[in-house]
Amino acid sequence: MSISVGDKLPDATFKIMTADGPKAITGAEIFDGKKVVLFAVPGAFTPTCSNNHLPGYLENHDAILARGVDTIAVVSVNDVYVMSAWSRFAGGDGKILFLADGNGDFVKSVGLDQDLSGGGLGLRSKRFSMIVDNGKLTTLNVETKPGVSESGAAKILEQL
Repeated sequence: MSISVGDKLPDATFKIMTADGPKAITGAEIFDGKKVVLFAVPGAFTPTCSNNHLPGYLENHDAILARGVDTIAVVSVNDVYVMSAWSRFAGGDGKILFLADGNGDFVKSVGLDQDLSGGGLGLRSKRFSMIVDNGKLTTLNVETKPGVSESGAAKILEQL
């Protein structure tokens, strides 16, 4: 069962890369007292994620923040080193918070994980986006078919 609009996000710990190396960051640090747009991708550097999903959030960064959003974050079931490299490669440093959910603990806790072991990818996140206001889920968009139609930046802009 996945999280529902109106629910508080469960406690979570992610990893981010800092100038001093990997650092743990809690969901409370990210979401409490803030309005956050969080989107999730099945894998960093994968074609749809890199070519279709992430670019929309980078291109619409200023427009999203102008609508009262404090932070735009992306989460993936990848390690912190991969997420850091993806951020640098995509030009996301300083614009989007790249959250590593290495073991999939967060996506499992919100019921938005998927098993892609048949394709050799193991546990991954479903493709989704959400608006979180002070730790409470106010909007949730989950893709039901391949591609980016429900969870992209254009949809989030309509919902803000």
